[in-house]
Order: sequence, then structure tokens, then C-alpha cells
Amino acid sequence: MAAKKAIVLLSGGMDSATCLAIALHEGYVIYTLSFRYGQRHEVELECARRLADRCGARHRVVDIDLRAFGGSALTDDIEVPKERVPDSESLNNQIVEGFSNDDIPITYVPARNTIFLSFALAWAEVLAADDIFIGVNALDYSGYPDCRPEYIDAFQKMADLATKAGVEGRRRIKIHTPLIKMTKAEIVTRGLELRVDYSMTISCYDPTPGGVACGRCDACRLRLKGFSEAGAQDPVPYQQGTGRDAGST
Repeated sequence: MAAKKAIVLLSGGMDSATCLAIALHEGYVIYTLSFRYGQRHEVELECARRLADRCGARHRVVDIDLRAFGGSALTDDIEVPKERVPDSESLNNQIVEGFSNDDIPITYVPARNTIFLSFALAWAEVLAADDIFIGVNALDYSGYPDCRPEYIDAFQKMADLATKAGVEGRRRIKIHTPLIKMTKAEIVTRGLELRVDYSMTISCYDPTPGGVACGRCDACRLRLKGFSEAGAQDPVPYQQGTGRDAGST
């Protein structure tokens, strides 16, 4: 019996790399999908390519210029907010002011996951793949509405109605979200169990042209928080005076 095919949305960050490892561990034949959408942190695409090459996945990068709409610090001339995510001690003591996972920050890219999942759905139909993996997370995350369980449930219902396979009842393309109920620490722990090489990833929203993480944006601080709480060392470089060097975890 042929192995099942799965499409993994691969950004090149910590979460998507862990999601890729989980799909591989479950025995799927992997097809990875990344997007060049006008993001300022385009260095992530090289990380995605290397991760895909390492596991022998068929990798595609799709060009979509979301700068045409802007509205996000990742695709527009808007400053990436820094120091927004508090450290682990503040979170644990619940003494944080000005931050909530209910906030939707300016780094949210309008409709991004809807666009990405729609492209994955189209490729899945062509490949006759029944499974799509996406590394969304609803616990330690930046407050994006398209990372929440209710959003994934709604997209799944739409996929069942909008695909030829779904309407004909021959098969169902399932959206997998293995990280959605995990903390960043749990994601790091699971990834290390699966031997994810996190030195090949980058999570930063505002890295240097050479790919050095800023250590201060939401993505960096959530990542560092995860590694710290997992009792592990983040192997990626950070700008001097930030990240683990500054004790911001």
C-alpha cells in the first residue's frame, strides 16, 4: 500500500519545522509549500528550502505579493513592535500590563493563513493528497485570529464543501494542527525528541540582512520563552545585547 501524501506549510520557523518533523514521524510522503508574499523576513525562505532538502521533500515556493494591500508590519512600511511579549516570570505571575493573547498586533498579515491554506488545498487536490499540516498554535502565540481552533474548524468545513473530492464524497482533505494546543516549551521539547535541528530555522520578524534574529520582536521572545521553559538552548544567533545574551527569556 502506497504511503499517504501530505502537504506541510513550511515557513522556515520553529513551529513549522516541528510540524514537518511530526508529519515525517507519522510516515507521510511530504510535499512542502512556502510563500514569498512580500515579507520583510524573506530569509525564512532559505531556511524552509534547507529543511525541505534535508528530509527529501518536494518543495515549492509560491509568489504572492501581499504588499499590494499592506496593513501589516511584515508587508508594509510599519515598524515591527519590540518588547511586546513579557518574559516567563511575568506571565507566570500574571502581573502583565498591556499584553494579552486576545490582542491582534500589527504583525498580523490580513487573511494570510486563509490564503496559504487555500493554495495548499488546491495542490492537495492535484496531488490526490488527503492531508495538510499547518503549525498554528493557540497557546503561546501572538494573538492572530487565524491560529485559533475555531478558525481551523471553519476552514475544514469550507474545504469539505469546496473541493471536488469532498463534494463527491470520495475522500476528505483533512487539516492537521498538531501544535495547536501546545505551549512553546512543549513544541521545543517535542521537536528535540524528533531531532529537529533548530539551528536551521528562524522565527524573527525583523532579522538583519544576514539572518541574525533581533531578539526583541514577538516571535523572538515567544521562541526564547519556549526554549527557556523547556530547559534548552536556542541555537540560532541573536543580535548582541538581545535574546539569551540579555537574559530576556
